[in-house]
Order: sequence, then C-alpha cells, then structure tokens
Amino acid sequence: QVQLVESGGGLVQAGGSLRLSCAASGLTFSTYAMGWFRQAPGKEREFLAAIRWGRGTTYYEDSIKGRFTISREDAKNTVYLQMNSLKPEDTAVYYCAAGARWLATTSRDYDYWGQGTQVTVSS
Repeated sequence: QVQLVESGGGLVQAGGSLRLSCAASGLTFSTYAMGWFRQAPGKEREFLAAIRWGRGTTYYEDSIKGRFTISREDAKNTVYLQMNSLKPEDTAVYYCAAGARWLATTSRDYDYWGQGTQVTVSS
C-alpha cells in the first residue's frame, strides 16, 4: 500500500520560511517523479514544483520560482519543499504527489497523493 505523508506545515509570519517534508512508503521511490501542489479555499489545486527521478531535474511554476526549492533524498524516501519569503497568498493546504511521468504539471498526471499539510502565512 502506497502512503505519502506530509509534515512541516504550520503558522508563519509573512517573510518567514518553512520546510515541508513528504515521506513515501510502499513504492520504489527512486523511480518516481515527485510533485508539490497546493489548494487554497475556494480555489483549484495548483501545481508548484516537480523533481524527476535519477538526476533530480526540477521544474517550477513561475509564481514560486526563486522562493521555493524542491529536493529529494532517495535514501530516506523523502521529498522536500523549502519555502522562503512566504506571503499571505501562499496560505493553502500543501500536497505531495508521486507519478511515473515527466514532466507532469497537472493533478491527473500523478498516481499517488498525500493527505496534505496546512500552511498559514499571517500578514
């Protein structure tokens, strides 16, 4: 059974930082692309970043480029999202996902999802 478990969310002031983690089990982690998405209240789920298997090629959505960094540690079956210079508009539930395709930037391209972790940025 595949499980993705996010952690690291919380309440932070604008301009602050958080690092989200997503621990995977039940799949051969090193052969999957991993992605981060977020969903704010009343909005659709939004793609943020993806990291490929192997060399770890990364891809970012323009709105978070330069502020967020995705990375992976295959030895720990974990993917990370370092978020800096956070803004109130970054407030959302953040999800990690695993998929077999590259480059995948839509929800339907991913096969497995975590339950999400809440990030709230206060002004």
